[in-house]
Amino acid sequence: MFIFPAIDLKDGQCVRLYQGDFAQQTVVNPDPVAQAKQFEAEGARFLHLVDLDGAFQGVSANLAVIEAIVAAINIPVQLGGGIRTLEHIAILLNRGVSRVILGSIALKDPALVSAAIETFGAERIVVGIDAREGLVATEGWLETSDVSYLDLAREMKARGVKLIVFTDIGRDGTLTGPNLEQLEAMNQLGGIAVIASGGVSSKADLQACAALGLYGAITGKALYEQRLTMADVVEVAGNAL
Repeated sequence: MFIFPAIDLKDGQCVRLYQGDFAQQTVVNPDPVAQAKQFEAEGARFLHLVDLDGAFQGVSANLAVIEAIVAAINIPVQLGGGIRTLEHIAILLNRGVSRVILGSIALKDPALVSAAIETFGAERIVVGIDAREGLVATEGWLETSDVSYLDLAREMKARGVKLIVFTDIGRDGTLTGPNLEQLEAMNQLGGIAVIASGGVSSKADLQACAALGLYGAITGKALYEQRLTMADVVEVAGNAL
């Protein structure tokens, strides 16, 4: 199982939010490049970046920082947050991002997902499904639709998506554990690999995700608060290979 240390970018800094609330923001490292290099040095095999400014505003304010992170490390990076056009995808991939995560646009313009897969390949296009009480949320989690996370996952699978990041918003930043029931339901759709996001608080949570047969899990706050160590991450990832 891949375990992805997370770096959430806002105004060029590495921050953490509570349940996606920008009013509950904590700067965990003013130097995201140094943070990325530290994660790599401690054994990370892949990084998960979120452009919070892009997710909230639809326009990235962090492209220079993203480029600097990619240039500074030798492990691949996946990036989400406000990516809504083929042109934006092309810019990010050309600047070294290994794969992009399409979030709100997957619900609002699913044809773009199909076009992205056709243009860039399924291995470089990930869909992020964020749900609040089982319903898909968009626009940096400011809006909640009436679409079930499983229905959207089924449609994305039909359009050729091979990898989904699933976030239970109610668990994000809470350290209360991932929503294993919803993750298992998505994983049982078959034909798509699932990355768990939101609520990971311990080595045991990572082991539970591995036991479900998930492709991966994302962890942020637990690492920054030292409830989870990169040694734990490396151990669980190694055992799950």
